[in-house]
Amino acid sequence: MTKLSYLEAIRQAQDLALQHDNNTFILGEDVGKKGGVFGTTQGLQEKYGDNRVIDTPLAESNIIGTAIGAAMLGKRPIAEIQFADFILPATNQIISEAAKMRYRSNNDWGCPLTIRAPFGGGVHGGLYHSQSIESIFASTPGLTIVIPSTPYDAKGLLLSSIESNDPVLYFEHKKAYRFLKEEVPEEYYTVPLGKADVKRQGDDLTVFCYGLMVNYCLQAADILAADGINVEVVDLRTVYPLDKDTIIDRAKQTGKVLLVTEDNLEGSVMSEVSAIIAENCLFDLDAPIMRLAAPDVPSMPFSPVLENELMMNPEKILHKMRQLADY
Repeated sequence: MTKLSYLEAIRQAQDLALQHDNNTFILGEDVGKKGGVFGTTQGLQEKYGDNRVIDTPLAESNIIGTAIGAAMLGKRPIAEIQFADFILPATNQIISEAAKMRYRSNNDWGCPLTIRAPFGGGVHGGLYHSQSIESIFASTPGLTIVIPSTPYDAKGLLLSSIESNDPVLYFEHKKAYRFLKEEVPEEYYTVPLGKADVKRQGDDLTVFCYGLMVNYCLQAADILAADGINVEVVDLRTVYPLDKDTIIDRAKQTGKVLLVTEDNLEGSVMSEVSAIIAENCLFDLDAPIMRLAAPDVPSMPFSPVLENELMMNPEKILHKMRQLADY
């Protein structure tokens, strides 16, 4: 076991994937010589050559279109989009081509494609480098959307994504890259797609979250534990398709539910989680379902003061947890 950062775990997963299968390759802007804008592919071009770690033009639709074609021919591409905000020019390729390939070909063609993209605020990136865009894709059958919360999960979920025979969007919170560190096995291992994980047991209320918000929720839960309030923290891990069985089971467990996301309030992944709980657990609840999300504003502010006001943090989550516990 080695202590790795979130970023290092992602880099190690790609290294192992390239070792494991010669059909795997990486493509994207600056992934080769530069090693990625954040360093997530650092050293991999030197190790595997420029035919397996490929620098591309700054053209997201081209990157994803090329990757889809390669995937249809039996390759397992890992396409990096430098910032999730810039994935939007490739939306048609992802939604109309990759996600529908198996269905439209009557199962003759698969699309084993992994698309990596850093997302999220808190790093003073302004409106073009801070968006949470998972909800844009989270109603597209044929896609899987993964957002890991720990270095261990980041490595295992990425390897599972690369092994998948269908397209996976793998979103990485950029603030987590160097902020989160833990012991991670050095060997190749996988974490199952489509399965939520109970990160903390509790019997007073249940919090559903994903990505960096899991760490914040765990911090808040530890503070509440000193007051005798036991909070369960459930990490969705795969935000589409959702693990409905775990959501229903854990919501019934405590009867009080808080949903936390950095995304905007309306139309987020947590709106669907709320609907699942309302449809299946209504008479098991002891309080209204509560949501904590970013306000519905067009973009992340440039001003650090305003960004901090908009961003989620353990203090905001703690306040909402207390409010729900007292209901």
